[in-house]
Amino acid sequence: MKALTMAASLSAMAGLAHADSTVRFWYHFDNPDNPMDELVAKFEEQNPGIAIEAENVPWNSYYDNLYTAIVGGGAPDAAMVKLFAQPRLVEMGALEPIDAWLASWEGKNDLLDNILDINAGPDGNQYYLPVQYVVLYLYYRADLFAEAGLEPPATCEDFLAAAKALTRDTDGDGNIDVYGFGFRGGGAGHDHWASLVLSHEGVSLEDEESLTSEAAIAANQWVIDLHREHGVFPPSAPNDGFQEIIAAFQQGRTAMTIHHIGSSNAMVEALGDKVSAAPVPECGGGRWTAFGDESLAVFSSAEDKEAAWKWISFLASSGNNALFNEATGQLPVTKSDSENWQNHEARFVQATMNSLPFAETLPATGATSDFVNNVWPRAMQRALLGEITSKEMMREIQELYATK
Repeated sequence: MKALTMAASLSAMAGLAHADSTVRFWYHFDNPDNPMDELVAKFEEQNPGIAIEAENVPWNSYYDNLYTAIVGGGAPDAAMVKLFAQPRLVEMGALEPIDAWLASWEGKNDLLDNILDINAGPDGNQYYLPVQYVVLYLYYRADLFAEAGLEPPATCEDFLAAAKALTRDTDGDGNIDVYGFGFRGGGAGHDHWASLVLSHEGVSLEDEESLTSEAAIAANQWVIDLHREHGVFPPSAPNDGFQEIIAAFQQGRTAMTIHHIGSSNAMVEALGDKVSAAPVPECGGGRWTAFGDESLAVFSSAEDKEAAWKWISFLASSGNNALFNEATGQLPVTKSDSENWQNHEARFVQATMNSLPFAETLPATGATSDFVNNVWPRAMQRALLGEITSKEMMREIQELYATK
């Protein structure tokens, strides 16, 4: 009887999860100050029947590895996921709907308003549980702008003028030491490009015919010219990723770049009051910036889906979500954690809030995953290097969205 009572107690503590379950969890953190060990220890203490194997997979190969693992039958049980990947993952049958779990989860009402709606699946089911969010904005070196008598750029015309003025040989040796803008031409750089191209009226990834319009080709050419004609990007821009653009900005080798509040604490640590933020400029009659999402999902191949759900809902719960986002530098998805949030300086929170009215997500189609991971990075690199024209690049993007 005692053994049966103990077994029942363990079952109750683990919900419907199997006793002695192991949940394989994939995530990606750029920040070396990683809270995952602490969160895993806390969860396992509260759920002694479940072990978490958390693996930090490098961002640059995260989705290549994930898709390969799914096809090969080695997918994780749960993982961090972004909205652009959701259509493909749903098409692959890789995700487990979480609607039934959500309906009975006590943390549901503490989630920020509308955040589940933003993350809804393309077929009407809920597959994603939000864990953090950001909105991208323009970082600028306030000290360099002040020295040059410049204001943060409100339009693309202002942006070009500032970038040219701030691209300088500062020591007189004949070599450029500071470039106007740190452009992310490598992985995930589509958000930089989108702020300067998709902002134009009548240009949209959701209307593939618009992508080869005169306005779209001219807007894309303007971005290419920033590098090839005006020389305001570092020479490394076609290959630069997150680490490169942030390091260049912090080291004073660029005067502007685009990222989100997740970088702000490191920026302040490196630069103090020399760094500030503003919404991305208006270009072509409009503004476009990325709503940066990060969610959690249970995979349909998980041996113990209940255990995987318990783990991801733990990460999205009050207190745990704050700890998660204190390390990632992004913003919590719970109302209770948001009310007392003091982890970023006010100017970066303000830039985030001022950017929300025109924040967008990429189209929820299978083409978007290819756009982010393959088509855009390759085409943008080739265009910046002069290997293809603006029209050829935009045609490649158009063809992708027209066929999927």
